[in-house]
Amino acid sequence: MIKDYFFLVLKNFERRKLRGMLTILGIFIGIMAIVALISLTQGMQDSITDQFQKLGTNRITVTAGGVSLGPVGSELTTAKLSDKDVKTISEVSGVNEVVGILMQTARIDFNRQVKYQSVAGVPTDSESRKVIDEISFFQIDSGRSVRNGDKYNADLGYNFGDDLFDKSMRVGNNFQIEKQDFEVVGVRKKAGTGIHDSIIKIPMDSARELFNEPDKLSMIFVVTSENADVGKIAEEIKKDLRKSRDVEEGEEDFTVQTAEQSVDMLNQILSIVQIILVGIAAVSLIVGGIGIMNTMYTSVMERTREIGIMKALGAKGSQIRDLFLVESGTIGLVGGTIGIVLGLLIGKVAQFIADLYGIALIPHISFMVIIGVLAFSFIIGSVSGVFPAMQASKLKPIDAIRGH
Repeated sequence: MIKDYFFLVLKNFERRKLRGMLTILGIFIGIMAIVALISLTQGMQDSITDQFQKLGTNRITVTAGGVSLGPVGSELTTAKLSDKDVKTISEVSGVNEVVGILMQTARIDFNRQVKYQSVAGVPTDSESRKVIDEISFFQIDSGRSVRNGDKYNADLGYNFGDDLFDKSMRVGNNFQIEKQDFEVVGVRKKAGTGIHDSIIKIPMDSARELFNEPDKLSMIFVVTSENADVGKIAEEIKKDLRKSRDVEEGEEDFTVQTAEQSVDMLNQILSIVQIILVGIAAVSLIVGGIGIMNTMYTSVMERTREIGIMKALGAKGSQIRDLFLVESGTIGLVGGTIGIVLGLLIGKVAQFIADLYGIALIPHISFMVIIGVLAFSFIIGSVSGVFPAMQASKLKPIDAIRGH
């Protein structure tokens, strides 16, 4: 019986192709938007988790300001970190290494072009270098990282060796930071974050001299002991920094975050954005459902004679109802299938564009979500056809054959 229903549905589609496609259009636009948004936000969540895992689970980041603004966000706050904070943190039990960096946007001159990029001053002693070099964002691809004895040398993010300037910057090239000559000693591997691939790393002493910042720090990396309770150590750091900086709890002018906390915070933001966007896209599904209902009502009116003949031949009202429900559900299912394919395609286009800008983004959607979306589109179609199907099932054979 189900096979016969689908056969009749396909025959009806063949007779009314244009109307069927326009009805399907209303469904697949909504499904396409939902699938694209879910896959992109899930891909962003996976990318964020991956990037923070590169930092290491036993690492804590301390930034200036009451909210973490990322590696270049310190310039957006008046709060400052200093070498005194590094000393305070280093005395906390369970802390192995503490490294402060100074980050500032600076003028970069190369090959008769001028760009404004982030420059990070980093300590060059062996222990600090080890901590920084172990962070995947700063791994060297060619040459070496800045080290003790360097003065006006720099290692560069991947974008400088790729397409940031018209001419790629290579090891041995000379360029200027704030009119001061520097030599490239290393180019780093692609981090895939966009931000870290556009950072120039120079010795801390050179950065303090260039930017006239004898004590300021933008960010502090903390490495804890292996298997230590990172959350507990982070709380101890907060406590000691409040005391050292003379601020009350809840009024901190600094932020202490573990990798797990950072991931959770960003994922919560992305989840809220995802819910809002999917909610907006769902409005088009409601419009599509109304379109299906309108099509099915029209179909009932056009097929009254057909319904009358079917009833005269012994078809029950429930069978007529089921036929129209299968037809409307199939419209939803076909629209959902097309929407899923196009939504995934949009995700791939977004991935290609992200790759052009050096951003790691791999759209992802689980198989179960796809099945759920298909089921949802079928249900939307079926529910939209309930009233027209009920109307068709109640037609009397004689009246239907007469066209009344």
